[in-house]
Amino acid sequence: MRKNIQMFQPSIGREEVEAVVGVLRGKTLTDETGSGAYVKKFEEAYAKYVGVKYAVAVSSGTAALHAALMLADVGSGDEVIVPSFTQTSTAEAVALTGAKPVFADINPKTYCLDPKSVEEKVTSKTRAIVPVHVYGLMAEMEEINEIAREHDIFVIEHACQAHGAELKGSKAGTYGDLACFSFNALSVITTGEGGMITTNRRDYAEELQSIRVHGFGRYGSSERLGHNYKMTEVAAALGYYQLQKLPRLLEARRKNAQILTSLLEGIGRLVPPEEPPGYRHAWSLYTVRLRGGKVGERNKLVLKLNASGIQTKVFYQPPIHMAPYYRRKYGIRPRSQPNTEAASRQVFSLPCHQGLGEEDFKYMAQKLKKLIR
Repeated sequence: MRKNIQMFQPSIGREEVEAVVGVLRGKTLTDETGSGAYVKKFEEAYAKYVGVKYAVAVSSGTAALHAALMLADVGSGDEVIVPSFTQTSTAEAVALTGAKPVFADINPKTYCLDPKSVEEKVTSKTRAIVPVHVYGLMAEMEEINEIAREHDIFVIEHACQAHGAELKGSKAGTYGDLACFSFNALSVITTGEGGMITTNRRDYAEELQSIRVHGFGRYGSSERLGHNYKMTEVAAALGYYQLQKLPRLLEARRKNAQILTSLLEGIGRLVPPEEPPGYRHAWSLYTVRLRGGKVGERNKLVLKLNASGIQTKVFYQPPIHMAPYYRRKYGIRPRSQPNTEAASRQVFSLPCHQGLGEEDFKYMAQKLKKLIR
Protein backbone atom coordinates (compact mmCIF):
# COMPACT_ATOMS: atom_id res chain seq x y z
CA MET A 1 0.00 0.00 0.00
CA ARG A 2 1.30 3.48 -0.90
CA LYS A 3 2.39 5.43 2.15
CA ASN A 4 1.86 9.14 2.84
CA ILE A 5 4.86 10.15 4.95
CA GLN A 6 5.00 13.91 5.46
CA MET A 7 8.21 15.86 6.04
CA PHE A 8 6.82 18.00 8.88
CA GLN A 9 4.17 17.45 11.53
CA PRO A 10 3.67 19.99 14.33
CA SER A 11 2.78 18.56 17.73
CA ILE A 12 -0.22 20.66 18.81
CA GLY A 13 -2.26 19.45 21.77
CA ARG A 14 -4.95 20.47 24.22
CA GLU A 15 -2.68 22.78 26.26
CA GLU A 16 -1.82 24.93 23.25
CA VAL A 17 -5.44 25.11 22.08
CA GLU A 18 -6.71 26.14 25.52
CA ALA A 19 -3.97 28.76 25.92
CA VAL A 20 -4.69 30.34 22.52
CA VAL A 21 -8.45 30.33 23.16
CA GLY A 22 -7.79 31.95 26.55
CA VAL A 23 -5.86 34.77 24.85
CA LEU A 24 -8.64 35.27 22.32
CA ARG A 25 -11.25 35.42 25.07
CA GLY A 26 -9.13 37.88 27.02
CA LYS A 27 -9.05 40.11 23.93
CA THR A 28 -5.49 41.32 24.55
CA LEU A 29 -3.91 40.02 21.35
CA THR A 30 -0.73 42.08 21.55
CA ASP A 31 0.94 44.69 23.73
CA GLU A 32 2.12 48.00 22.31
CA THR A 33 5.47 47.58 24.07
CA GLY A 34 5.88 44.03 22.75
CA SER A 35 5.94 42.72 26.33
CA GLY A 36 2.54 41.18 26.99
CA ALA A 37 1.97 38.68 29.79
CA TYR A 38 2.48 35.57 27.63
CA VAL A 39 5.41 37.12 25.77
CA LYS A 40 7.20 37.70 29.10
CA LYS A 41 6.34 34.19 30.27
CA PHE A 42 7.66 32.66 27.05
CA GLU A 43 10.84 34.76 27.12
CA GLU A 44 11.65 33.81 30.71
CA ALA A 45 11.03 30.12 30.07
CA TYR A 46 13.10 30.10 26.88
CA ALA A 47 16.05 31.90 28.49
CA LYS A 48 16.00 29.37 31.33
CA TYR A 49 15.84 26.45 28.87
CA VAL A 50 18.80 27.69 26.81
CA GLY A 51 20.82 28.68 29.87
CA VAL A 52 21.14 32.43 29.32
CA LYS A 53 20.02 35.48 31.25
CA TYR A 54 17.76 37.10 28.65
CA ALA A 55 15.52 36.21 25.72
CA VAL A 56 13.63 38.69 23.53
CA ALA A 57 10.66 37.45 21.48
CA VAL A 58 10.08 38.80 17.97
CA SER A 59 7.81 38.13 15.00
CA SER A 60 10.04 35.72 13.01
CA GLY A 61 13.49 34.21 12.72
CA THR A 62 14.34 36.71 9.98
CA ALA A 63 13.25 39.54 12.26
CA ALA A 64 15.54 38.11 14.95
CA LEU A 65 18.52 38.14 12.56
CA HIS A 66 17.81 41.65 11.31
CA ALA A 67 17.31 43.03 14.83
CA ALA A 68 20.52 41.37 16.03
CA LEU A 69 22.49 42.92 13.15
CA MET A 70 20.94 46.31 13.91
CA LEU A 71 22.03 45.96 17.53
CA ALA A 72 25.56 45.22 16.35
CA ASP A 73 25.45 48.50 14.36
CA VAL A 74 26.04 46.66 11.10
CA GLY A 75 25.51 49.03 8.19
CA SER A 76 26.75 50.46 4.92
CA GLY A 77 30.44 49.74 4.31
CA ASP A 78 30.50 46.75 6.67
CA GLU A 79 30.92 43.09 5.78
CA VAL A 80 29.29 40.12 7.49
CA ILE A 81 30.61 36.58 6.98
CA VAL A 82 27.83 34.05 6.38
CA PRO A 83 27.49 30.63 4.78
CA SER A 84 25.81 30.31 1.40
CA PHE A 85 24.44 26.87 2.32
CA THR A 86 21.51 28.18 4.34
CA GLN A 87 18.17 29.93 4.03
CA THR A 88 18.16 33.11 1.97
CA SER A 89 17.11 35.07 5.06
CA THR A 90 20.67 34.76 6.43
CA ALA A 91 22.14 36.93 3.68
CA GLU A 92 18.91 38.90 3.24
CA ALA A 93 19.05 40.23 6.81
CA VAL A 94 22.60 41.44 6.16
CA ALA A 95 21.61 43.11 2.88
CA LEU A 96 18.70 44.88 4.60
CA THR A 97 21.18 46.69 6.86
CA GLY A 98 23.11 47.97 3.83
CA ALA A 99 26.11 45.77 4.62
CA LYS A 100 27.64 43.18 2.29
CA PRO A 101 27.22 39.44 2.93
CA VAL A 102 30.55 37.68 2.40
CA PHE A 103 30.15 33.96 1.78
CA ALA A 104 32.47 31.42 3.40
CA ASP A 105 32.55 27.72 2.51
CA ILE A 106 31.30 24.83 4.64
CA ASN A 107 32.68 21.71 6.22
CA PRO A 108 31.51 18.94 3.81
CA LYS A 109 30.75 16.56 6.69
CA THR A 110 28.70 18.85 8.94
CA TYR A 111 27.43 21.36 6.31
CA CYS A 112 28.24 24.18 8.78
CA LEU A 113 30.73 27.03 8.31
CA ASP A 114 34.36 25.93 7.94
CA PRO A 115 36.44 28.05 10.35
CA LYS A 116 39.41 27.97 7.92
CA SER A 117 37.24 29.53 5.21
CA VAL A 118 35.91 32.07 7.72
CA GLU A 119 39.48 33.10 8.61
CA GLU A 120 40.28 33.61 4.92
CA LYS A 121 37.29 35.95 4.49
CA VAL A 122 38.07 38.31 7.38
CA THR A 123 39.01 41.85 6.34
CA SER A 124 39.22 45.22 8.04
CA LYS A 125 35.56 45.73 7.05
CA THR A 126 34.27 42.56 8.76
CA ARG A 127 31.78 43.57 11.43
CA ALA A 128 30.14 40.23 12.29
CA ILE A 129 30.11 36.49 11.67
CA VAL A 130 26.82 34.57 11.45
CA PRO A 131 27.51 30.84 11.90
CA VAL A 132 24.44 28.77 11.00
CA HIS A 133 23.65 25.56 12.90
CA VAL A 134 22.56 23.70 9.77
CA TYR A 135 19.81 21.06 10.01
CA GLY A 136 20.08 21.18 13.83
CA LEU A 137 23.83 20.50 14.21
CA MET A 138 25.89 23.26 15.82
CA ALA A 139 28.72 24.93 13.94
CA GLU A 140 32.32 24.82 15.22
CA MET A 141 31.66 27.64 17.68
CA GLU A 142 34.87 27.46 19.71
CA GLU A 143 37.04 27.94 16.62
CA ILE A 144 34.76 30.65 15.21
CA ASN A 145 34.71 32.51 18.53
CA GLU A 146 38.50 32.41 18.64
CA ILE A 147 38.66 34.06 15.20
CA ALA A 148 36.11 36.66 16.30
CA ARG A 149 38.04 37.53 19.48
CA GLU A 150 41.28 37.89 17.56
CA HIS A 151 39.71 40.40 15.15
CA ASP A 152 37.18 42.02 17.52
CA ILE A 153 34.18 40.77 15.52
CA PHE A 154 30.57 40.31 16.70
CA VAL A 155 29.23 36.71 16.64
CA ILE A 156 25.52 36.08 16.01
CA GLU A 157 24.51 32.43 16.18
CA HIS A 158 21.90 31.50 13.57
CA ALA A 159 20.23 28.81 15.68
CA CYS A 160 16.85 28.84 13.92
CA GLN A 161 16.96 25.06 13.36
CA ALA A 162 18.83 24.21 16.54
CA HIS A 163 16.42 24.31 19.51
CA GLY A 164 18.08 22.10 22.11
CA ALA A 165 21.22 21.32 20.10
CA GLU A 166 24.39 21.13 22.19
CA LEU A 167 28.16 21.44 21.92
CA LYS A 168 30.20 20.08 24.82
CA GLY A 169 27.17 20.23 27.11
CA SER A 170 26.22 23.85 26.34
CA LYS A 171 23.12 24.59 24.30
CA ALA A 172 22.88 26.52 21.05
CA GLY A 173 22.31 30.13 21.98
CA THR A 174 25.05 30.32 24.63
CA TYR A 175 28.15 30.74 22.44
CA GLY A 176 27.56 33.96 20.48
CA ASP A 177 27.16 37.57 21.57
CA LEU A 178 23.58 36.99 20.42
CA ALA A 179 21.70 33.99 19.06
CA CYS A 180 18.60 33.86 16.86
CA PHE A 181 15.89 31.19 16.84
CA SER A 182 12.82 30.58 14.68
CA PHE A 183 9.41 29.12 15.51
CA ASN A 184 8.02 28.85 11.99
CA ALA A 185 5.76 26.01 10.87
CA LEU A 186 8.75 23.84 9.91
CA SER A 187 10.52 24.12 13.28
CA VAL A 188 10.60 21.40 15.94
CA ILE A 189 8.42 23.71 18.05
CA THR A 190 6.27 26.34 16.38
CA THR A 191 4.23 29.48 16.91
CA GLY A 192 3.22 29.54 13.22
CA GLU A 193 5.71 32.36 12.71
CA GLY A 194 7.92 33.76 15.45
CA GLY A 195 11.48 34.23 16.63
CA MET A 196 13.64 34.66 19.73
CA ILE A 197 16.98 36.34 20.43
CA THR A 198 19.08 35.20 23.40
CA THR A 199 21.93 36.99 25.16
CA ASN A 200 23.65 37.25 28.52
CA ARG A 201 23.89 41.05 28.40
CA ARG A 202 21.15 43.17 29.92
CA ASP A 203 21.97 46.22 27.76
CA TYR A 204 21.63 44.11 24.61
CA ALA A 205 18.28 42.76 25.76
CA GLU A 206 16.96 46.25 26.52
CA GLU A 207 18.10 47.56 23.15
CA LEU A 208 16.48 44.64 21.33
CA GLN A 209 13.23 45.34 23.19
CA SER A 210 13.44 48.87 21.80
CA ILE A 211 14.29 47.76 18.25
CA ARG A 212 11.21 45.52 18.07
CA VAL A 213 8.91 48.52 18.72
CA HIS A 214 10.26 51.13 16.27
CA GLY A 215 13.17 52.08 18.51
CA PHE A 216 10.89 53.50 21.20
CA GLY A 217 12.51 54.32 24.53
CA ARG A 218 11.15 54.85 28.02
CA TYR A 219 9.47 58.15 27.07
CA GLY A 220 7.49 56.69 24.21
CA SER A 221 9.43 58.20 21.32
CA SER A 222 11.95 56.76 18.88
CA GLU A 223 15.46 56.89 20.31
CA ARG A 224 17.00 54.75 17.56
CA LEU A 225 16.04 53.08 14.28
CA GLY A 226 13.78 50.10 14.83
CA HIS A 227 11.02 48.05 13.27
CA ASN A 228 7.66 46.48 14.10
CA TYR A 229 8.96 43.08 15.21
CA LYS A 230 6.58 42.33 18.10
CA MET A 231 5.43 38.79 18.86
CA THR A 232 1.68 38.49 19.45
CA GLU A 233 0.19 37.10 22.64
CA VAL A 234 -1.41 34.30 20.60
CA ALA A 235 2.00 33.21 19.26
CA ALA A 236 3.64 33.47 22.68
CA ALA A 237 0.91 31.38 24.34
CA LEU A 238 1.38 28.70 21.70
CA GLY A 239 5.17 28.89 22.03
CA TYR A 240 5.17 28.64 25.82
CA TYR A 241 3.33 25.31 25.79
CA GLN A 242 5.30 24.06 22.79
CA LEU A 243 8.48 24.67 24.78
CA GLN A 244 7.25 22.33 27.54
CA LYS A 245 7.17 19.54 24.93
CA LEU A 246 10.59 20.27 23.43
CA PRO A 247 12.67 17.73 25.43
CA ARG A 248 10.23 14.94 24.54
CA LEU A 249 10.12 15.94 20.87
CA LEU A 250 13.92 16.07 20.65
CA GLU A 251 14.25 12.63 22.24
CA ALA A 252 11.74 11.17 19.77
CA ARG A 253 13.61 12.68 16.83
CA ARG A 254 16.93 11.41 18.16
CA LYS A 255 15.53 7.89 18.43
CA ASN A 256 14.07 8.11 14.93
CA ALA A 257 17.35 9.39 13.49
CA GLN A 258 19.20 6.44 15.04
CA ILE A 259 16.68 3.97 13.58
CA LEU A 260 16.85 5.55 10.13
CA THR A 261 20.65 5.65 10.11
CA SER A 262 20.86 1.96 11.03
CA LEU A 263 18.44 1.05 8.23
CA LEU A 264 20.30 3.11 5.62
CA GLU A 265 23.71 1.60 6.37
CA GLY A 266 24.96 -0.47 3.49
CA ILE A 267 23.39 1.60 0.74
CA GLY A 268 26.76 2.23 -0.83
CA ARG A 269 26.33 5.68 -2.37
CA LEU A 270 24.20 7.12 0.42
CA VAL A 271 25.99 9.09 3.15
CA PRO A 272 23.93 9.48 6.36
CA PRO A 273 24.29 12.62 8.52
CA GLU A 274 27.00 12.74 11.18
CA GLU A 275 26.92 13.67 14.84
CA PRO A 276 30.57 14.41 15.74
CA PRO A 277 31.90 13.62 19.24
CA GLY A 278 30.91 16.30 21.73
CA TYR A 279 27.88 17.40 19.70
CA ARG A 280 24.19 16.72 20.27
CA HIS A 281 22.13 17.07 17.09
CA ALA A 282 18.61 18.52 17.29
CA TRP A 283 17.56 16.60 14.14
CA SER A 284 15.47 19.46 12.82
CA LEU A 285 16.13 17.85 9.45
CA TYR A 286 17.56 14.44 8.59
CA THR A 287 19.73 15.06 5.54
CA VAL A 288 21.61 12.49 3.45
CA ARG A 289 24.04 12.85 0.56
CA LEU A 290 24.03 10.92 -2.71
CA ARG A 291 27.77 10.41 -3.10
CA GLY A 292 29.09 11.29 -6.54
CA GLY A 293 25.63 12.26 -7.72
CA LYS A 294 24.94 15.10 -10.11
CA VAL A 295 22.09 17.50 -9.47
CA GLY A 296 19.91 15.84 -12.11
CA GLU A 297 20.35 12.38 -10.61
CA ARG A 298 19.57 13.61 -7.09
CA ASN A 299 16.50 15.49 -8.31
CA LYS A 300 15.15 12.43 -10.14
CA LEU A 301 15.60 10.36 -6.98
CA VAL A 302 13.69 12.97 -4.96
CA LEU A 303 10.83 12.95 -7.48
CA LYS A 304 10.59 9.15 -7.30
CA LEU A 305 10.57 9.18 -3.49
CA ASN A 306 7.77 11.75 -3.47
CA ALA A 307 5.86 9.63 -5.99
CA SER A 308 6.24 6.70 -3.57
CA GLY A 309 4.53 8.69 -0.81
CA ILE A 310 7.72 9.80 0.97
CA GLN A 311 7.79 13.59 1.12
CA THR A 312 11.40 14.46 0.38
CA LYS A 313 12.87 17.97 0.21
CA VAL A 314 15.98 19.60 -1.18
CA PHE A 315 17.14 22.57 0.88
CA TYR A 316 19.58 25.25 -0.28
CA GLN A 317 19.70 24.49 -4.00
CA PRO A 318 20.89 26.74 -5.47
CA PRO A 319 22.99 28.10 -2.62
CA ILE A 320 22.58 31.81 -1.93
CA HIS A 321 25.73 32.96 -3.71
CA MET A 322 24.42 31.43 -6.96
CA ALA A 323 20.95 33.01 -6.68
CA PRO A 324 20.33 35.69 -9.36
CA TYR A 325 19.92 38.64 -6.99
CA TYR A 326 23.15 38.02 -5.06
CA ARG A 327 25.17 37.26 -8.18
CA ARG A 328 24.03 40.52 -9.78
CA LYS A 329 24.29 42.65 -6.65
CA TYR A 330 27.71 41.51 -5.48
CA GLY A 331 29.30 40.14 -8.66
CA ILE A 332 29.84 36.68 -7.17
CA ARG A 333 31.45 34.06 -9.39
CA PRO A 334 30.07 30.51 -9.57
CA ARG A 335 32.38 27.73 -8.37
CA SER A 336 33.70 30.03 -5.65
CA GLN A 337 32.39 27.75 -2.85
CA PRO A 338 33.28 24.16 -3.89
CA ASN A 339 32.04 22.33 -0.77
CA THR A 340 28.82 24.34 -0.71
CA GLU A 341 28.13 23.75 -4.39
CA ALA A 342 28.84 20.01 -4.14
CA ALA A 343 26.46 19.68 -1.18
CA SER A 344 23.72 21.62 -2.99
CA ARG A 345 23.92 19.11 -5.87
CA GLN A 346 23.90 15.99 -3.74
CA VAL A 347 21.94 16.32 -0.48
CA PHE A 348 18.26 15.79 0.26
CA SER A 349 16.20 15.59 3.45
CA LEU A 350 13.97 12.73 4.63
CA PRO A 351 11.13 12.79 7.18
CA CYS A 352 12.26 12.12 10.76
CA HIS A 353 9.69 13.84 12.97
CA GLN A 354 8.14 12.52 16.20
CA GLY A 355 4.95 11.34 14.48
CA LEU A 356 6.70 8.55 12.56
CA GLY A 357 7.33 4.94 13.59
CA GLU A 358 9.75 2.16 12.71
CA GLU A 359 7.53 0.81 9.91
CA ASP A 360 7.69 4.21 8.18
CA PHE A 361 11.48 4.15 8.29
CA LYS A 362 11.62 0.57 7.00
CA TYR A 363 9.47 1.65 4.06
CA MET A 364 11.80 4.59 3.35
CA ALA A 365 14.90 2.39 3.50
CA GLN A 366 13.28 -0.22 1.23
CA LYS A 367 12.46 2.40 -1.41
CA LEU A 368 15.93 3.95 -1.25
CA LYS A 369 17.65 0.58 -1.62
CA LYS A 370 15.49 -0.15 -4.67
CA LEU A 371 16.05 3.25 -6.29
CA ILE A 372 19.81 3.60 -5.66
CA ARG A 373 21.68 1.00 -7.65
